Amino acid sequence: MTKFDGKTCLITGAASGLGRATAFAAAAKGADLVLTDITEDTLAATADELRAQGATVHLAHAADVSDHSAVVGLAAHTFEAVGRVDIVMNVAGIATWGTVDKLSHQQWRRTVDINLMGPIHVIEEFVPPMIEAGRGGHIVNVSSAAGLFGLPWHAPYSATKFGLRGVSEVLRFDLRRHKIGVSLVCPGAMATPMVDSLDIAGVDRDSEALHKAMKLFLRHAVTPDQAATAVVKGVERNRYFVYTSRDIQLAHWGQRYFPYGYTLAMRGLNNVMTNYATKNALVR
Repeated sequence: MTKFDGKTCLITGAASGLGRATAFAAAAKGADLVLTDITEDTLAATADELRAQGATVHLAHAADVSDHSAVVGLAAHTFEAVGRVDIVMNVAGIATWGTVDKLSHQQWRRTVDINLMGPIHVIEEFVPPMIEAGRGGHIVNVSSAAGLFGLPWHAPYSATKFGLRGVSEVLRFDLRRHKIGVSLVCPGAMATPMVDSLDIAGVDRDSEALHKAMKLFLRHAVTPDQAATAVVKGVERNRYFVYTSRDIQLAHWGQRYFPYGYTLAMRGLNNVMTNYATKNALVR
C-alpha cells in the first residue's frame, strides 16, 4: 500500500473542485501538503482553512502549470522549503467542448497547454528528484471518462485526457523499478466549478436549453468529496485505473469486452446531443 501519513504531497489545481477536496482527503490521512493553483486568493484561502483544521501546509504557491518556467519556479521553491515530494497529484485542468467546425485554434491550444503540457511540466520538474532520492513515491494523473471513450464534442478535451493516459501508461512501467506507483483517475460527471466554466464552442451559454441539459448532467454527478475519497483509496491500494463512480467503471469494462455495443452507444449519444443542440438552436 501507498501511505499518505508522513508523506509530502504536491497537489495542482488545489484551490477548488477535485483538487481542493483531494487536499483535504490527503491531509486527513496524515499527508503534509504543497499546494498550487493559478488563482492566488482562493489558493491562500484553501491553505488557511486546511491549517485551521490542523493540516500541515508547507507551501501554497500560485503558478500556471501551462507555463514551464512557472513550474520550474514552483519546484525550486518547494525543494528549498520542504526538501522532498513523495506524492505528485496532477489535478488542474479545464474543459473545452465543441465540434471541429466551431472550435478555434486558441481553444485547442489552451486546452492542450493546460491539460496535457501542465502535467508534463510537473512531471519534468518533480519526478527526476523523486527518482534520485530513491524513496519511491506515487504519481496521480487525473484523466477523465473522456480519456476512455469517444464522447461527442470532446475532441480537444479528449486529446489531452487520452494523451495524459498515454503518459501514465508508459510511466507505470518505466517508474516501477524506482518503486514509484502511478494512478490514472478517470472521473465521470462531477459537480465542480469546472461545470460553470465549461467552454463550449459555438454554443450560447445563457440559453435555457443548455441550463436544462447541465441540470440533467449534474443529477448524475458525484461530489468532489466523494471523488477525492475514491482517489485517495485508489492511491493507497496502488491501483492504476481509479474510477470515481461505478458507471464509468462498468462502461469501461463494456468498451473492452463488448466493442460493438460501445460503438453503438457512442453513435447514439452523438446523435442525441446533436439533435438536442439543433432542436434547441444551441449552436450558433
